[in-house]
Amino acid sequence: MTDPVALTADLIRCPSVTPEEGGALSLLEARLSAAGFACTRVDRNGIANLFARWGEKGHARSFGFNGHTDVVPVGARADWRFDPFGAQVEGDWMYGRGAVDMKSAVAAFAAAAMDFVADTPPDGAVILAITGDEEGDAKDGTVALLDWMAAQGEAMDVCLVGEPTCPDEMGEMMKIGRRGSMTFFFEALGVQGHSAYPHRAKNPVPALAKLVDRLAGLELDTGTDHFDPSTLAVTTFDTGNPANNVIPAACRATVNIRFNDAHSSESLTAMIRGIAAEVAAETGIEITDRVSVSGESFITPPGRLSDLVAAAVEAETGRVPVLSTSGGTSDARFVQHHCPVVEFGLVGKSMHQVDERVAIAQIPQLKAIYTRILRDYFA
Repeated sequence: MTDPVALTADLIRCPSVTPEEGGALSLLEARLSAAGFACTRVDRNGIANLFARWGEKGHARSFGFNGHTDVVPVGARADWRFDPFGAQVEGDWMYGRGAVDMKSAVAAFAAAAMDFVADTPPDGAVILAITGDEEGDAKDGTVALLDWMAAQGEAMDVCLVGEPTCPDEMGEMMKIGRRGSMTFFFEALGVQGHSAYPHRAKNPVPALAKLVDRLAGLELDTGTDHFDPSTLAVTTFDTGNPANNVIPAACRATVNIRFNDAHSSESLTAMIRGIAAEVAAETGIEITDRVSVSGESFITPPGRLSDLVAAAVEAETGRVPVLSTSGGTSDARFVQHHCPVVEFGLVGKSMHQVDERVAIAQIPQLKAIYTRILRDYFA
């Protein structure tokens, strides 16, 4: 049997801070190849990705796992109790960057897949699509894998993403969708001048302040069947002006929106730009914007896939997971264009924190859940 705890430790010891591969995907490629998986590196623009398939290409039934081995920076190493890439064990915990997000889950589904196909070879294909670019720009990670799969005629019928999904207890939550995310970068343009002679200048600060205040007061919606209300947050407001007697020529602000399925990025862009145009007309200040869309909201309706995962989780943990769409974005936002997708993984309390750590007992438990999902899917 493949030990997912040992594999987790091996992966943590790979310093795979985005965009560095750090040896993590090479390690997985070697292990999966030895287990009979056909492995292909799908690297793009310096980003490492791995596609692994057991079974025939284009089989009528295929179950996919998606995950990432890249991790966020460790910050100040002096703040860590142990080497962030040491996989140090203390008591019931294993410490290291990526322990929760999400090298344990990658180890768990890789171990589950390798043992499953060896013990009970299924009538179908098992696919692992693992990226090194989830924590970065995410333009050449799972997107590159899906582009390559489309070009090669590879396909997953359904997919499970192993992101940490449980707030406090193992098994309490799974994700069946995610909110969309978009960011507006505003710039208000005026005329610089002396603060003692404001009539000779054109101050962009009050205009932009009026805009962000108006946006901050918006109620975008009251929620939908599967989503909480959409949110809008003003995250920066800057003039870059070090002088107290100079009216600046420009002012900038950033606004982030997390939106549900009552909206699209296009509808929100039209709405926000309309409000900005109103403020510009009222103040006589030119306001421009740049929009960045991280992903649209999506939902995999409750049904066969979510039932399959929920049944396995309940069997192994005794808990029926809540079907949630909370949290930030994940690579499921890309997979949902390819096939139905849900997410289930570990308790995520310490992800991205100093002294990130995983409860060791949860790793084989997660492997058991993934194994049961595979067994029930191919039954």
